Amino acid sequence: MIASDMDGTLLNDKMTVSPGNIAAIEEATKAGAEFVVATGRGLTEAQPLVADLTVKPAFITLNGARVFSETGELLVDLPIPQGLVTKLRRDIEAEGYYYELVTNRGIFSESKVRRIQNVADVLTRLNPDTSFKIAVVLASARLELMNIHYVDSFDSLLVDPTVEVLKMLVFDSRGQAAFAPIREAYDANAGLVITSSSPNNIEINSVEAQKGLALARLAKLRGYAMTDVMAIGDNLNDESMIASAGMGVAMGNAVPAIKKIAQYVTATNIQDGVAQAIRWGLAAKPAAQAKARV
Repeated sequence: MIASDMDGTLLNDKMTVSPGNIAAIEEATKAGAEFVVATGRGLTEAQPLVADLTVKPAFITLNGARVFSETGELLVDLPIPQGLVTKLRRDIEAEGYYYELVTNRGIFSESKVRRIQNVADVLTRLNPDTSFKIAVVLASARLELMNIHYVDSFDSLLVDPTVEVLKMLVFDSRGQAAFAPIREAYDANAGLVITSSSPNNIEINSVEAQKGLALARLAKLRGYAMTDVMAIGDNLNDESMIASAGMGVAMGNAVPAIKKIAQYVTATNIQDGVAQAIRWGLAAKPAAQAKARV
């Protein structure tokens, strides 16, 4: 089984899957491997960006809060407890951060302008050769493909008891140091896990909603030992799956902490690093062993 992150990993600087990566994924599936997309994005965000794949992957979404089979069946659903959502909102708003709620009804934001600015900032950080002006254009275009809802206030959304908050995404252009108040208040909270997919954000999930735990659940369901699983990523929300997989791979553009725990460092996301990693994995574990069953 091969699990790949999306942003900064499977996706290149144009936010597409390169022909080289597509070809390598085809090679792997023909050799008997299963391909899984493991992303911080929601399903409706993720699917259009990997539509060019010739195989139908399973999806680990929202850092593991939701897992879907290749046919779209919901296998895992792990929202943040409602009481913690209320407390988090109060503290996040007190610090003046821009944030979004990812729910079972879709992604919600209180500001389209700030949403575009933050997506553009992420794009320029992931792809330094892309100017902010071009990133704004790309972000605006991508938003048209995403199921994002804008509300005047999150209060009008959360009054509905059937709404589940699966992830809270918090932004600040000042970088990780700006999130110290939230980390200090919640890092020790046993019900939450705080990760990051960019220097300017933190992602808050239920403690059970981690890519590594989700990948282990999916692997067990499909009959794979974790020693026969490859995980590829570039940022801190990939740490749990890279650490738990038998073959942990860091992208060439990965943050230092991810390179430190990986068994193998591949090329960057604009150099078909996923393809290189897959071929390394296939060579390291012959196809006859790559699908060893528990």
